[in-house]
Amino acid sequence: MENHSTFKDFFDRHDKTYLMSFLLITACFALWGFANNVTTPMVGVFSRIFRMSTIESSLVTIAFNLGYFCMAIPAALYIQRYSYKGGILIGLGLYALGAVMFFPSRIIGEFYPFLFSYFILTCGLSFLETSCNPYIYSMGSERHATQRLNMVQSFNALGTVAGMLVAMEVHKHISNISSQDRLHLPLAQFNILKDYDLRVLTQPYIFIAAIVVIILVLLAFTKMPNDDDRGRDRKLTDIAVDLFHKPNYREGVLAQFCYVGAQVACWTYIIQYGLRLFTSEGLTEQEAMIVSQKYNIAALVLFAFCRFIATWLMQWFKPSRMLSVVGILGVVALLGTILFTDRNGLYCLIAVSGCLSLMFPTIFGLALTGTGSDTKIAGAGLIMAILGGSFFPPIQAAVIESKVTFMGLPSTNVSFIIPLVCLAVVAWYGHRAYVREWL
Repeated sequence: MENHSTFKDFFDRHDKTYLMSFLLITACFALWGFANNVTTPMVGVFSRIFRMSTIESSLVTIAFNLGYFCMAIPAALYIQRYSYKGGILIGLGLYALGAVMFFPSRIIGEFYPFLFSYFILTCGLSFLETSCNPYIYSMGSERHATQRLNMVQSFNALGTVAGMLVAMEVHKHISNISSQDRLHLPLAQFNILKDYDLRVLTQPYIFIAAIVVIILVLLAFTKMPNDDDRGRDRKLTDIAVDLFHKPNYREGVLAQFCYVGAQVACWTYIIQYGLRLFTSEGLTEQEAMIVSQKYNIAALVLFAFCRFIATWLMQWFKPSRMLSVVGILGVVALLGTILFTDRNGLYCLIAVSGCLSLMFPTIFGLALTGTGSDTKIAGAGLIMAILGGSFFPPIQAAVIESKVTFMGLPSTNVSFIIPLVCLAVVAWYGHRAYVREWL
């Protein structure tokens, strides 16, 4: 156990400048939580609208997370040379641009312009996360940095829930013609249906673009404290070599890669899991989709609630120990997801979200410990690890599409072996980090 700490210990200063910048940065955390989780359920929507397979529609998650990977290092170099604030403003600008690009993509009516829009949007998210996470980390002592990140990431979880609620509305309002029936529609009728569904799909992105622009303007006129550490002369290669030789950081990047893969996989394919389950119970595809979304929202509400609880518990327990424990619990819950073929499996899958709640900010904080003046570049490596969200879900999609069975279990259940292995890596990292703290 750790000594009891209070939230007043989290920051170097306690004035209006800190408060305003903290609130606006917290809003940014909520904004990218919204973007991530209004997008994840769209894999199934794109599959229906464009009459594609699950594997083809999983390109959405690849394009989405590729932007994180490609822009993290440029973002880190920019904020290292200039400022956190500049990086955040660029991130918000790209976020708004990518969201607005959904409108011309809808007019074109093809799948690939949407992928490019997602890519531009997530280039913005990469700038945001590469700037905001290390900035929050630097706002106070390193001792409370992981707990501080968890506290702010709790509001990211609220954005996550809001995004999923909006995604559920999209699912409700797209036409209820099943994927199988769409395959047999005449081309003219299919194009009319597609245009209607794309109108529904693009509306949330236009709305969020307006919100992002408002936050951008407010931040542009706000002074941000702790934003004068820039102009480092060290070469990127030298920094990368030093970071690679830090086991806590090196293993943290791997753990983050696996965590994001597990999170995206669980939140994307909970829909497929529910579809298999509820259609077997007699519901239509559209009805099963809506019910599955409700369970997905329950998972995200649990995720948000547990993140607040985890932040509170970190006043007494070491973050590394908490990470290893919830990692093990997540593995156990995924075993239930795989082995149960009734609603108990779905309940286990929801429980996984409770375990996921503290992982991202905790891994981030633990991995940055001891990186010193290299924190900005180190943060970029952890943001690049978000590429795990593009790596693992297509593998899981391939397992689902293969219709492979094991011990009588359907392929949807078997596919959750992928996130199970990922969470085992996270549990291993938590234990390793805990042991190192005592060495």
